[in-house]
Amino acid sequence: MFTPVYLDHNATTPLDPAVREAMLPWLGVRFGNASSRHEYGRAARKAIDEARAQVAAAVGAHPTEVIFTSGGSEANNLFIKGAAALLKPGCIAVSAIEHPCVREPARQLVRQGWQLDEIAVDGSGRVDASAFEAVLAKRPRLVSTMLANNETGVLQDVPALAAAVRAQGGWMHCDAVQALGKMKVDFRALGVHGLTVSSHKIQGPLGAGALVVDKRVELAPLVAGGGQERNLRSGTENVMAIVGFGKACELATRDLDARSAHLAVLQGRCEAGLAQLGARIFSADAPRLANTVFFAIEGIDGETLVGKLDRAGFAVASGSACSSANPEPSHTLVAMGVEAGLARSAVRVSFGVGNTTQDVDGFLKALGENLASLRTLTAMAV
Repeated sequence: MFTPVYLDHNATTPLDPAVREAMLPWLGVRFGNASSRHEYGRAARKAIDEARAQVAAAVGAHPTEVIFTSGGSEANNLFIKGAAALLKPGCIAVSAIEHPCVREPARQLVRQGWQLDEIAVDGSGRVDASAFEAVLAKRPRLVSTMLANNETGVLQDVPALAAAVRAQGGWMHCDAVQALGKMKVDFRALGVHGLTVSSHKIQGPLGAGALVVDKRVELAPLVAGGGQERNLRSGTENVMAIVGFGKACELATRDLDARSAHLAVLQGRCEAGLAQLGARIFSADAPRLANTVFFAIEGIDGETLVGKLDRAGFAVASGSACSSANPEPSHTLVAMGVEAGLARSAVRVSFGVGNTTQDVDGFLKALGENLASLRTLTAMAV
Protein backbone atom coordinates (compact mmCIF):
# COMPACT_ATOMS: atom_id res chain seq x y z
CA MET A 1 0.00 0.00 0.00
CA PHE A 2 1.30 3.44 -0.96
CA THR A 3 1.70 5.56 2.18
CA PRO A 4 2.78 9.18 1.64
CA VAL A 5 4.96 10.91 4.20
CA TYR A 6 2.53 12.87 6.37
CA LEU A 7 3.44 16.56 6.70
CA ASP A 8 0.01 18.00 7.55
CA HIS A 9 -0.16 17.76 11.34
CA ASN A 10 -1.91 21.11 11.73
CA ALA A 11 -4.91 19.56 9.96
CA THR A 12 -5.03 16.46 12.16
CA THR A 13 -2.65 14.01 13.78
CA PRO A 14 -2.35 10.21 13.87
CA LEU A 15 -3.81 8.50 16.90
CA ASP A 16 -1.16 7.70 19.49
CA PRO A 17 -1.03 3.94 20.24
CA ALA A 18 -1.32 4.63 23.98
CA VAL A 19 -4.46 6.67 23.33
CA ARG A 20 -5.93 3.84 21.28
CA GLU A 21 -5.25 1.40 24.13
CA ALA A 22 -7.02 3.68 26.60
CA MET A 23 -10.06 3.87 24.32
CA LEU A 24 -10.38 0.19 23.41
CA PRO A 25 -12.32 -0.94 26.51
CA TRP A 26 -15.02 1.61 25.64
CA LEU A 27 -15.49 -0.11 22.29
CA GLY A 28 -16.32 -3.38 24.04
CA VAL A 29 -16.89 -4.42 27.63
CA ARG A 30 -17.30 -0.85 28.89
CA PHE A 31 -20.37 0.81 27.44
CA GLY A 32 -22.28 2.52 30.24
CA ASN A 33 -24.18 5.80 30.05
CA ALA A 34 -22.49 8.20 32.47
CA SER A 35 -25.90 9.39 33.69
CA SER A 36 -26.95 5.89 34.80
CA ARG A 37 -26.88 5.07 38.52
CA HIS A 38 -25.67 1.48 38.24
CA GLU A 39 -22.09 0.18 38.08
CA TYR A 40 -21.81 0.56 34.31
CA GLY A 41 -22.87 4.20 34.54
CA ARG A 42 -20.61 4.90 37.52
CA ALA A 43 -17.63 3.49 35.60
CA ALA A 44 -18.37 5.78 32.67
CA ARG A 45 -18.73 8.79 34.97
CA LYS A 46 -15.42 7.94 36.67
CA ALA A 47 -13.68 7.70 33.28
CA ILE A 48 -15.03 11.11 32.24
CA ASP A 49 -13.99 12.65 35.55
CA GLU A 50 -10.46 11.27 35.13
CA ALA A 51 -10.25 12.61 31.58
CA ARG A 52 -11.50 16.00 32.74
CA ALA A 53 -8.69 16.12 35.29
CA GLN A 54 -6.15 15.21 32.59
CA VAL A 55 -7.35 17.97 30.26
CA ALA A 56 -7.36 20.48 33.12
CA ALA A 57 -3.82 19.54 34.14
CA ALA A 58 -2.58 20.00 30.56
CA VAL A 59 -3.71 23.65 30.53
CA GLY A 60 -3.30 24.63 34.17
CA ALA A 61 -7.01 24.78 34.94
CA HIS A 62 -9.33 23.24 37.53
CA PRO A 63 -11.33 20.20 36.37
CA THR A 64 -14.62 21.96 37.07
CA GLU A 65 -13.65 24.57 34.45
CA VAL A 66 -13.48 21.99 31.62
CA ILE A 67 -16.57 21.57 29.43
CA PHE A 68 -16.34 18.71 26.94
CA THR A 69 -17.55 19.36 23.39
CA SER A 70 -17.39 17.62 20.02
CA GLY A 71 -14.30 19.64 19.06
CA GLY A 72 -12.78 23.08 18.70
CA SER A 73 -15.51 24.47 16.46
CA GLU A 74 -18.26 23.70 18.95
CA ALA A 75 -16.20 25.05 21.85
CA ASN A 76 -15.56 28.34 20.04
CA ASN A 77 -19.25 28.66 19.18
CA LEU A 78 -20.24 27.85 22.75
CA PHE A 79 -18.20 30.67 24.19
CA ILE A 80 -19.06 33.32 21.60
CA LYS A 81 -22.76 32.56 21.26
CA GLY A 82 -23.20 31.44 24.84
CA ALA A 83 -21.69 34.63 26.23
CA ALA A 84 -23.49 36.90 23.78
CA ALA A 85 -26.85 35.36 24.68
CA LEU A 86 -26.52 36.66 28.25
CA LEU A 87 -25.02 40.07 27.47
CA LYS A 88 -26.56 43.24 26.16
CA PRO A 89 -25.51 43.61 22.49
CA GLY A 90 -22.41 45.72 22.03
CA CYS A 91 -19.07 45.39 20.28
CA ILE A 92 -17.51 42.00 19.59
CA ALA A 93 -13.96 42.00 18.22
CA VAL A 94 -12.02 39.14 16.65
CA SER A 95 -8.64 39.24 14.96
CA ALA A 96 -8.62 39.30 11.16
CA ILE A 97 -6.86 35.92 11.04
CA GLU A 98 -9.24 33.87 13.20
CA HIS A 99 -10.43 30.42 12.18
CA PRO A 100 -13.87 30.37 10.47
CA CYS A 101 -15.42 28.80 13.58
CA VAL A 102 -14.68 32.07 15.38
CA ARG A 103 -15.34 34.51 12.53
CA GLU A 104 -18.66 33.03 11.45
CA PRO A 105 -20.44 32.94 14.84
CA ALA A 106 -19.19 36.49 15.43
CA ARG A 107 -20.73 37.53 12.11
CA GLN A 108 -24.00 35.84 13.04
CA LEU A 109 -24.24 38.08 16.11
CA VAL A 110 -24.48 41.14 13.86
CA ARG A 111 -28.04 40.05 13.01
CA GLN A 112 -28.78 40.20 16.74
CA GLY A 113 -27.68 43.81 17.11
CA TRP A 114 -23.97 43.32 17.80
CA GLN A 115 -21.27 45.42 16.17
CA LEU A 116 -18.41 43.32 14.78
CA ASP A 117 -14.87 44.67 14.53
CA GLU A 118 -12.05 42.69 12.94
CA ILE A 119 -8.71 43.58 14.48
CA ALA A 120 -6.10 44.13 11.79
CA VAL A 121 -2.76 42.34 11.82
CA ASP A 122 0.63 43.47 10.56
CA GLY A 123 2.62 41.98 7.70
CA SER A 124 3.90 39.21 9.96
CA GLY A 125 0.44 38.20 11.13
CA ARG A 126 0.62 39.70 14.63
CA VAL A 127 -2.24 41.80 16.02
CA ASP A 128 -1.55 45.42 15.07
CA ALA A 129 -1.11 47.52 18.23
CA SER A 130 -2.82 50.65 16.91
CA ALA A 131 -5.75 48.65 15.52
CA PHE A 132 -6.15 46.91 18.86
CA GLU A 133 -6.11 50.22 20.72
CA ALA A 134 -8.81 51.55 18.40
CA VAL A 135 -11.00 48.54 19.15
CA LEU A 136 -10.41 48.87 22.90
CA ALA A 137 -11.68 52.44 22.72
CA LYS A 138 -15.07 50.96 21.81
CA ARG A 139 -15.07 48.96 25.07
CA PRO A 140 -15.82 45.57 23.45
CA ARG A 141 -17.87 43.12 25.48
CA LEU A 142 -16.29 40.10 23.78
CA VAL A 143 -12.85 39.66 22.19
CA SER A 144 -11.41 36.50 20.63
CA THR A 145 -7.82 36.06 19.50
CA MET A 146 -6.11 32.76 18.72
CA LEU A 147 -2.89 31.79 20.45
CA ALA A 148 -1.25 30.16 17.40
CA ASN A 149 -2.37 30.58 13.81
CA ASN A 150 -3.23 27.35 12.02
CA GLU A 151 -1.64 28.44 8.72
CA THR A 152 1.42 30.53 9.59
CA GLY A 153 2.01 29.22 13.12
CA VAL A 154 2.37 32.82 14.35
CA LEU A 155 1.94 33.34 18.09
CA GLN A 156 -0.01 36.22 19.62
CA ASP A 157 0.81 37.94 22.91
CA VAL A 158 -2.45 36.77 24.42
CA PRO A 159 -1.62 37.66 28.06
CA ALA A 160 -1.08 41.33 27.12
CA LEU A 161 -4.20 41.42 24.95
CA ALA A 162 -6.29 39.74 27.63
CA ALA A 163 -5.09 42.12 30.35
CA ALA A 164 -6.14 45.10 28.24
CA VAL A 165 -9.57 43.59 27.52
CA ARG A 166 -10.13 42.78 31.19
CA ALA A 167 -9.18 46.34 32.16
CA GLN A 168 -12.00 47.57 29.91
CA GLY A 169 -14.49 45.15 31.48
CA GLY A 170 -14.70 42.77 28.51
CA TRP A 171 -14.54 38.99 28.25
CA MET A 172 -11.56 37.47 26.47
CA HIS A 173 -11.59 34.17 24.61
CA CYS A 174 -8.62 32.36 23.08
CA ASP A 175 -8.60 29.56 20.51
CA ALA A 176 -5.56 27.47 21.53
CA VAL A 177 -6.35 24.48 19.32
CA GLN A 178 -3.08 24.68 17.37
CA ALA A 179 -0.93 25.56 20.38
CA LEU A 180 -1.66 22.67 22.74
CA GLY A 181 1.00 19.99 22.51
CA LYS A 182 3.46 22.27 20.71
CA MET A 183 4.06 24.84 23.44
CA LYS A 184 3.13 25.41 27.06
CA VAL A 185 -0.50 26.48 27.39
CA ASP A 186 -1.50 27.88 30.79
CA PHE A 187 -5.08 29.04 31.28
CA ARG A 188 -4.17 31.19 34.30
CA ALA A 189 -1.09 32.78 32.74
CA LEU A 190 -2.98 33.64 29.55
CA GLY A 191 -5.51 35.54 31.63
CA VAL A 192 -8.48 34.67 29.42
CA HIS A 193 -12.07 33.89 30.35
CA GLY A 194 -12.42 31.05 27.86
CA LEU A 195 -9.91 28.73 26.18
CA THR A 196 -10.57 26.24 23.37
CA VAL A 197 -8.59 23.01 22.87
CA SER A 198 -9.12 19.99 20.64
CA SER A 199 -8.22 16.30 20.79
CA HIS A 200 -7.33 15.41 17.21
CA LYS A 201 -4.55 18.03 17.04
CA ILE A 202 -2.61 16.24 19.80
CA GLN A 203 -2.79 12.61 18.60
CA GLY A 204 -6.15 12.05 20.22
CA PRO A 205 -9.40 10.94 18.55
CA LEU A 206 -11.58 13.02 16.29
CA GLY A 207 -14.84 14.25 17.79
CA ALA A 208 -13.64 15.53 21.16
CA GLY A 209 -12.67 18.98 22.38
CA ALA A 210 -13.14 21.24 25.35
CA LEU A 211 -13.95 24.77 26.37
CA VAL A 212 -12.11 25.79 29.51
CA VAL A 213 -14.19 28.56 31.05
CA ASP A 214 -13.72 30.80 34.06
CA LYS A 215 -16.38 29.99 36.67
CA ARG A 216 -17.29 33.66 36.88
CA VAL A 217 -18.45 33.67 33.25
CA GLU A 218 -22.07 32.79 32.55
CA LEU A 219 -22.87 31.08 29.26
CA ALA A 220 -26.13 30.01 27.67
CA PRO A 221 -26.02 26.43 26.32
CA LEU A 222 -26.04 25.74 22.60
CA VAL A 223 -27.70 22.37 23.23
CA ALA A 224 -30.42 22.10 25.88
CA GLY A 225 -31.61 18.83 27.31
CA GLY A 226 -30.38 16.55 30.06
CA GLY A 227 -28.04 19.07 31.64
CA GLN A 228 -24.73 17.34 31.09
CA GLU A 229 -21.48 19.34 31.29
CA ARG A 230 -22.70 21.85 33.88
CA ASN A 231 -25.90 22.36 31.86
CA LEU A 232 -23.80 23.83 29.04
CA ARG A 233 -23.67 20.86 26.67
CA SER A 234 -26.55 18.41 27.00
CA GLY A 235 -26.40 14.98 25.43
CA THR A 236 -25.01 11.57 26.33
CA GLU A 237 -21.25 11.90 26.55
CA ASN A 238 -18.94 10.27 23.98
CA VAL A 239 -17.04 8.39 26.68
CA MET A 240 -14.63 6.66 24.30
CA ALA A 241 -13.50 9.92 22.66
CA ILE A 242 -13.34 11.78 25.97
CA VAL A 243 -11.15 9.06 27.49
CA GLY A 244 -8.86 9.27 24.46
CA PHE A 245 -8.72 13.06 24.70
CA GLY A 246 -7.72 12.85 28.35
CA LYS A 247 -4.93 10.39 27.61
CA ALA A 248 -3.73 12.51 24.68
CA CYS A 249 -3.55 15.56 26.97
CA GLU A 250 -1.49 13.60 29.48
CA LEU A 251 0.96 12.58 26.76
CA ALA A 252 1.04 16.04 25.12
CA THR A 253 2.60 17.65 28.20
CA ARG A 254 5.35 15.04 28.60
CA ASP A 255 8.80 15.89 27.24
CA LEU A 256 7.39 19.04 25.64
CA ASP A 257 10.75 20.82 25.46
CA ALA A 258 12.45 17.89 23.73
CA ARG A 259 9.57 17.53 21.30
CA SER A 260 9.64 21.23 20.47
CA ALA A 261 13.40 21.14 19.94
CA HIS A 262 13.03 18.23 17.49
CA LEU A 263 10.34 20.07 15.56
CA ALA A 264 12.46 23.22 15.45
CA VAL A 265 15.30 21.26 13.85
CA LEU A 266 12.94 20.02 11.14
CA GLN A 267 11.54 23.51 10.61
CA GLY A 268 15.00 25.07 10.27
CA ARG A 269 16.20 22.37 7.84
CA CYS A 270 13.07 22.75 5.74
CA GLU A 271 13.26 26.55 5.58
CA ALA A 272 16.94 26.49 4.65
CA GLY A 273 16.13 24.20 1.73
CA LEU A 274 13.14 26.28 0.69
CA ALA A 275 15.28 29.42 0.63
CA GLN A 276 17.61 27.71 -1.84
CA LEU A 277 14.61 26.99 -4.06
CA GLY A 278 13.57 30.64 -4.05
CA ALA A 279 10.57 30.28 -1.76
CA ARG A 280 9.10 33.07 0.32
CA ILE A 281 8.46 31.95 3.88
CA PHE A 282 5.57 33.80 5.45
CA SER A 283 5.95 35.28 8.96
CA ALA A 284 9.59 34.18 9.16
CA ASP A 285 10.39 37.16 11.41
CA ALA A 286 7.59 36.50 13.93
CA PRO A 287 7.42 34.13 16.91
CA ARG A 288 5.93 30.90 15.52
CA LEU A 289 5.15 27.32 16.36
CA ALA A 290 8.23 25.17 15.88
CA ASN A 291 6.45 22.74 13.55
CA THR A 292 4.92 25.06 10.93
CA VAL A 293 6.28 26.31 7.61
CA PHE A 294 3.99 28.35 5.32
CA PHE A 295 5.64 29.27 2.04
CA ALA A 296 5.01 30.24 -1.58
CA ILE A 297 6.95 30.08 -4.80
CA GLU A 298 5.91 32.86 -7.11
CA GLY A 299 4.18 31.76 -10.30
CA ILE A 300 3.40 28.24 -9.00
CA ASP A 301 -0.21 27.52 -8.01
CA GLY A 302 -0.39 26.13 -4.49
CA GLU A 303 -3.19 23.63 -5.12
CA THR A 304 -1.41 22.27 -8.18
CA LEU A 305 1.82 21.88 -6.22
CA VAL A 306 0.03 20.11 -3.36
CA GLY A 307 -1.39 17.61 -5.85
CA LYS A 308 2.03 17.01 -7.43
CA LEU A 309 3.64 16.47 -4.04
CA ASP A 310 0.91 14.08 -2.98
CA ARG A 311 1.58 11.94 -6.05
CA ALA A 312 5.29 12.11 -5.22
CA GLY A 313 4.57 10.74 -1.74
CA PHE A 314 4.33 13.81 0.50
CA ALA A 315 1.06 14.96 2.10
CA VAL A 316 1.04 18.74 2.61
CA ALA A 317 -1.67 21.42 2.45
CA SER A 318 -2.42 24.64 0.65
CA GLY A 319 -3.80 26.25 3.82
CA SER A 320 -6.37 25.47 6.49
CA ALA A 321 -7.99 22.04 6.11
CA CYS A 322 -11.30 23.51 7.29
CA SER A 323 -11.26 26.00 4.40
CA SER A 324 -9.84 23.75 1.68
CA ALA A 325 -13.07 23.80 -0.33
CA ASN A 326 -12.81 27.57 -0.67
CA PRO A 327 -11.04 28.61 -3.91
CA GLU A 328 -10.23 32.03 -2.52
CA PRO A 329 -6.68 32.79 -1.34
CA SER A 330 -5.86 32.33 2.34
CA HIS A 331 -7.74 34.92 4.38
CA THR A 332 -4.79 34.94 6.79
CA LEU A 333 -2.35 35.98 4.08
CA VAL A 334 -4.77 38.52 2.64
CA ALA A 335 -5.16 40.05 6.12
CA MET A 336 -1.36 40.26 6.28
CA GLY A 337 -1.33 42.28 3.07
CA VAL A 338 0.03 39.50 0.85
CA GLU A 339 -0.90 39.99 -2.81
CA ALA A 340 -3.68 37.60 -3.88
CA GLY A 341 -1.64 35.93 -6.61
CA LEU A 342 1.19 35.07 -4.24
CA ALA A 343 -1.31 33.97 -1.59
CA ARG A 344 -2.74 31.45 -4.09
CA SER A 345 0.75 29.95 -4.33
CA ALA A 346 0.87 29.20 -0.61
CA VAL A 347 1.68 25.72 0.69
CA ARG A 348 1.76 24.66 4.34
CA VAL A 349 4.06 22.04 5.81
CA SER A 350 3.37 21.07 9.44
CA PHE A 351 5.59 18.51 11.12
CA GLY A 352 4.79 16.00 13.83
CA VAL A 353 6.90 14.15 16.37
CA GLY A 354 7.21 11.14 14.08
CA ASN A 355 8.79 13.09 11.22
CA THR A 356 12.53 12.88 10.57
CA THR A 357 15.23 14.86 8.80
CA GLN A 358 15.01 12.23 6.05
CA ASP A 359 11.37 13.23 5.56
CA VAL A 360 12.44 16.85 5.18
CA ASP A 361 15.18 16.02 2.68
CA GLY A 362 12.83 13.82 0.66
CA PHE A 363 10.21 16.55 0.60
CA LEU A 364 12.71 19.16 -0.59
CA LYS A 365 13.98 16.82 -3.32
CA ALA A 366 10.43 16.12 -4.55
CA LEU A 367 9.59 19.81 -4.40
CA GLY A 368 12.62 20.75 -6.48
CA GLU A 369 11.82 18.13 -9.11
CA ASN A 370 8.19 19.21 -9.39
CA LEU A 371 9.10 22.88 -9.55
CA ALA A 372 11.31 22.17 -12.55
CA SER A 373 8.48 20.42 -14.42
CA LEU A 374 5.88 23.05 -13.46
CA ARG A 375 8.14 25.88 -14.60
CA THR A 376 8.71 24.12 -17.90
CA LEU A 377 4.95 23.79 -18.41
CA THR A 378 4.45 27.45 -17.47
CA ALA A 379 7.13 28.54 -19.97
CA MET A 380 5.55 26.46 -22.74
CA ALA A 381 2.12 28.00 -22.04
CA VAL A 382 3.39 31.57 -22.35
